Amino acid sequence: MSFFDFIINNWREVLSYTGEHLVLVIISVSSAVMIGLPAGVLVVRRAWLKRPALTLAGVLQTIPSLALFGFLIPLPFVGGIGARTAIIALALYALLPVVRNTVTGIEGVDQNVREAATAMGMTGRQILWQVELPLAASVILAGVRVATVISVGVATIAAAIGAGGLGTYIFRGLRQNDNALILAGAVPAALLALLADWLLGLLEARLRVRTRRGTRPTSRAAQLRRHIIPATLGGLLLIAGGYAVWRTFGAANKFDHAPAAAIVVGSKDFTESVILAELLAQAGEAAGLRVERRFELGGNLCHDALVAAEIDAYPEYTGTSFTAILKHQPVGDPRAVYEQVRREYAEKFNVEVSEPLGFSNDFAILVRGADARRLNLQTISDAVPHARAWRAGFGQDFMSRADGYTGFARAYDLNFAARPREMDLSLTYRALAEGHVDIIAGNSTDGLIAALDLFQLADDRRYFHPTKPSSSSAATHSNARPPCAPFSNASATRSRPQRCANSITKLTVRSATWPKLLKSGEPKSTEY
Repeated sequence: MSFFDFIINNWREVLSYTGEHLVLVIISVSSAVMIGLPAGVLVVRRAWLKRPALTLAGVLQTIPSLALFGFLIPLPFVGGIGARTAIIALALYALLPVVRNTVTGIEGVDQNVREAATAMGMTGRQILWQVELPLAASVILAGVRVATVISVGVATIAAAIGAGGLGTYIFRGLRQNDNALILAGAVPAALLALLADWLLGLLEARLRVRTRRGTRPTSRAAQLRRHIIPATLGGLLLIAGGYAVWRTFGAANKFDHAPAAAIVVGSKDFTESVILAELLAQAGEAAGLRVERRFELGGNLCHDALVAAEIDAYPEYTGTSFTAILKHQPVGDPRAVYEQVRREYAEKFNVEVSEPLGFSNDFAILVRGADARRLNLQTISDAVPHARAWRAGFGQDFMSRADGYTGFARAYDLNFAARPREMDLSLTYRALAEGHVDIIAGNSTDGLIAALDLFQLADDRRYFHPTKPSSSSAATHSNARPPCAPFSNASATRSRPQRCANSITKLTVRSATWPKLLKSGEPKSTEY
């Protein structure tokens, strides 16, 4: 599907995500102005604050956005996942241009003007509101203009913590190797940034003090164009934004009087996790519960959000839990790994781990299908002699885990032409298919393996151990609901349910967990 076909077929959803994006930007920039403007005035009045205040604002802007989101998640009151954390992070990023331009604008007011105002008997407050701020308005607005454009761009990253917005399309497109999806997020975001920059630029020009004299008066038609064009575009933007916001948040009103407490289901930022989480969410809705989805959370944000009670359940993998979260060295017995994960999750995090869901999703060492056929490659050992001429590309997870690249290279005595390129996992598939790298580590269940004609090399030395997904939930009330039963009936207690982590053999939902669905007391199961 082309980009234009996608927009035509999904324009309502595009508007909805645009509305989410617009809300994030407007609230964050407004917050930055409400904080940054008084802070800039204070810095001007207290000269000793100038260097530390601007330095602090500069340091905040240099922190990588994903890192800042990660720092904020575990913090009480201001942290968590979703729009609140994204707005706080975006406001922090927008502070520097607002504070800096406020200081620059006020300090740039001619000293003679200040002295004249004082001679006229004006108080310090009157000088600020009637002289300094009006004269500095265009410079301050230039800072707001920069902050707005920055916020529109950075807000796309907020999709990684479940805040929505146009970044959702970009992350999906990267994961699915779909340029139409990437453009569906990038083009509206770029248009928003350009439109905001243009409108604020017009307002900045209107506020700029004109000192030149003798300019030719503009015609009435030019004056009308100057007023009508911005007003028309601004009106269209408000109408589109209002509709998008209504599309985004209006549907929530129908749940306002729902009798059941919401269950929040999360997922990681790859296709399989999203599918499993959607199955869990639909199972909850089938039980009559209102389910909130917080999908496509990057890295270990799902685990952090679970422990922080921001979500109630999400699919997790025993290998990831064992090595990346519990920091253990790899163990060869999958059942022993599962039992230890289940025990330690309960002890350390008060999290209940379900039975495995029925399949394994392991690391898959992939090469191009054409290379495998040309070189007659079947196993990883077959590829070792060619590795010295190959470029490798691996995801951050594979490079950092104890059962990842370091042990893998040691087990097979691999030496590549250069240090492996570390990149986002979804990009490794495209890099391999387009010839930028020659070998990657993907996921064994990923559909891109077949779609891009990639070949999975057999792990003939059995280095990789089976990684089985399960669902996780964390208990907050010992008597709230049955262990790992985040989807009990609507008449159950309204206290927050136990939060569960899932391991994977089969996605089986036992009917005994859902009394509402049972007409007899016999334990039954529903499989997906």
